[in-house]
Amino acid sequence: MNIAIDVMGGDYAPEAVIDGIIESINLLTNHETILAIGPEAVINSLFKSRNFSSTQVRVVHADQVIEMGEHPTKALSQKPNSSIGIGFSLLKEGKADVFASAGNTGAMMVGSLFSVKTIHGIQRPAIAGFVPQVDGHYAIMLDIGANADCKPEMLAQWAELGSIYFESTTGKSNPRVGLMNIGEEEQKGSILAQGTHALLKENSHINFIGNIEGKDLFRNKADVIVTDGFTGNIVLKMGESIYNIMKEQGMMNDFVENTNYENYGGSPIIGINGNVIIAHGASSPKAIKNMIKLCKSVVDSNVCQKIKAEFEEK
Repeated sequence: MNIAIDVMGGDYAPEAVIDGIIESINLLTNHETILAIGPEAVINSLFKSRNFSSTQVRVVHADQVIEMGEHPTKALSQKPNSSIGIGFSLLKEGKADVFASAGNTGAMMVGSLFSVKTIHGIQRPAIAGFVPQVDGHYAIMLDIGANADCKPEMLAQWAELGSIYFESTTGKSNPRVGLMNIGEEEQKGSILAQGTHALLKENSHINFIGNIEGKDLFRNKADVIVTDGFTGNIVLKMGESIYNIMKEQGMMNDFVENTNYENYGGSPIIGINGNVIIAHGASSPKAIKNMIKLCKSVVDSNVCQKIKAEFEEK
């Protein structure tokens, strides 16, 4: 397994990414290699300053960097030798099994769409976020920001994508699918929510349990939570704020600890012809280590191929 990592992505790159790679080495088997993408001299200097050397880390030179504030499409076209651009090239050519970055989210999404492309039959891929539950488990929510304006058909597909991902990575069969709404009643919500509810209700490929409300987010009511990217992004970031607020007030417990984004490492883009992970821009070494752990899980689960097989049959 080759795990491609954008060393230059994130607010604290490259140092935090390098430290995260070093911390993750003991997670790798003998047949797993990290491809560290970025300026070769910079990467080697950082490894040397930390007295680190490993045959399981290979440096892939990239002499350009896409900054956080750059326009995604323009940056990718103007900087083909960026760490993100090289990462997608490796993924497309089959030289990497998964590509992960804490860098420009828009560039990661655009790269996914125009490099490895969307799986045939899927209208729009989605970004899935991990939502901790009070019983110690987690649910996944999609979309969490890739698609702000949506159609019911898109959300209906995400319910299937989320179900396949959840089952493949957790081993839990027949995952419960809930639609985020402003009420449990079938007729509640926006035109989008009502239209989506009708499609999910008739979908025999999923275990649809109906609407769930914001108060149900952490209560283990659903394994897969479906919503539009605008709502999903707001809900996820609100959930992330719990950790910092509780930590500031000295009110920590297992549930609060699980709201720390560092524990999940990143969010997979689901519905594309490859494995891509987007990590939090403020990723620490701990978050990068868990990002690499997530990369391994996604590849080992073979979820991309399972999604392809499911949609090719339709």
